[in-house]
Amino acid sequence: MTQLTSVDATFLNAETGNVHAHIAGLGVLDPASCPGGRLTVEMVAGLVRDRAHLAAPLRRRLVPVPFGLDFPYWEDDPDFAPEKHIVEVGLPAPGDDRQLADAVAMLHEQPLDRSRPLWEIALIQGLQGGRVAVYIKVHHAAIDGVMAAETLAALLDLSPEPRELPPDDAAPVRAPSTASMVGTGLLRAAAHPVRSALSVARTAPYLDEIPGLAAVPGVGLVSSMVQGALGRPGTPRLPRVAAPATPFNRPVGRRRSVACGELPLADVKEIRRGLGGSVNDVVMALCATALRQWLDKRGDLPDGPLVAGVPVSLRRPGHGGAGGNQVSILSAPLATHVPDPADRYAAVRRDMDLVKRRFTASAGGWVREMSGLLPAPVAGAVTRFALQAASAASLRPVNLVVSNVPGPQFPLYLCGARVLGYYPISVVTDVSGGLNITVFSYDGKVNVGIVACRDLVPDPSEIIDHLDDALDELRALSRQALGKG
Repeated sequence: MTQLTSVDATFLNAETGNVHAHIAGLGVLDPASCPGGRLTVEMVAGLVRDRAHLAAPLRRRLVPVPFGLDFPYWEDDPDFAPEKHIVEVGLPAPGDDRQLADAVAMLHEQPLDRSRPLWEIALIQGLQGGRVAVYIKVHHAAIDGVMAAETLAALLDLSPEPRELPPDDAAPVRAPSTASMVGTGLLRAAAHPVRSALSVARTAPYLDEIPGLAAVPGVGLVSSMVQGALGRPGTPRLPRVAAPATPFNRPVGRRRSVACGELPLADVKEIRRGLGGSVNDVVMALCATALRQWLDKRGDLPDGPLVAGVPVSLRRPGHGGAGGNQVSILSAPLATHVPDPADRYAAVRRDMDLVKRRFTASAGGWVREMSGLLPAPVAGAVTRFALQAASAASLRPVNLVVSNVPGPQFPLYLCGARVLGYYPISVVTDVSGGLNITVFSYDGKVNVGIVACRDLVPDPSEIIDHLDDALDELRALSRQALGKG
């Protein structure tokens, strides 16, 4: 028996006609080593069928609790048919990267069918150079970032030859009976006031870590006083930074725009060696520079820093994909307002160090605690109302989401086809901003996937171009620092 957590359910509850809470990835492959030199729907469907027992989200569907008394349950779909989840798309000539991005944007606009396992795959044929693309999306209620990586790992191999698989000897997972679900839901509802009070108490010391609240006068002082009363002095104080207005912080529409690009990982590591910090610091600094150029070009550069939401996994090593979404988010100033590149990089390093130390002290549990404050019967309606109200009131906890995910530094294969690049495509919302930049390192490259609301950012490939410029700028600085210039 597997039930959604309050965080899982929040991803379901947050969906509207314009916002869909699925995360996706775009793999670009060379099918030359496939049997027959072509990747087909039948091959992908057979792969999923053979390996679904290694990745539970692929074959589990939602089972709602009557009257919405409790969060839904997962069960293995007795009618599981992978081929029903897979479509094939053909690009017209010339099959270039812009056409591919537009096709992915249209696929990303479509919601998932909640009556069956919450994933879809699109096989995109007709790319230049004989390449083929595989777009896969899975609902965020079913997986977080770590589970997404494990799901991909279940489908991929280290060579064109498929590996031997462990047997599928587990009994199918079934949801509880209706009577059991109702009974459990009533008990949870009765105990909910106590759980909510405990959640508030656990969250109080870290109110200033919740995106948007750090900018509210007095919140930092309240957090410090509570920490002091609990005997936890010395926790780093976060700066009071409010997310400024930008062109991508307006209500999002239904349509999406997508862009993908790549940077040499060796250059990113060279910058880290020359200027100090971590690979993540370099990525954040690159994004700060690219966004500064994009905003300045339009005359919309704010006087202060942007505020980025940065997802963080809470999973402990060895705990795999158990326990639903285990993710939090920290908010970090992004020094787009600093004109000098060296000073901008130093500011990004300083700010990221501060927010990471503060996050480490709290363990980032506020997302779990806040998501569980409302009882299940009203959580959906209240969550959607709150998100709409925040949008109407132009509340901006963050300007955008920036995520950096480390990946394997060796080639992988799908049905024998070599994966040339993998580009994450994530979520945009009214509250998190109409722009999302996700970075995934793979096989010597830093792959960048950008998704945006098309009404707000019609052509995010401009940001990819600015990332190239930002890399050149930081590489020159690092070489000066290393004495190579």
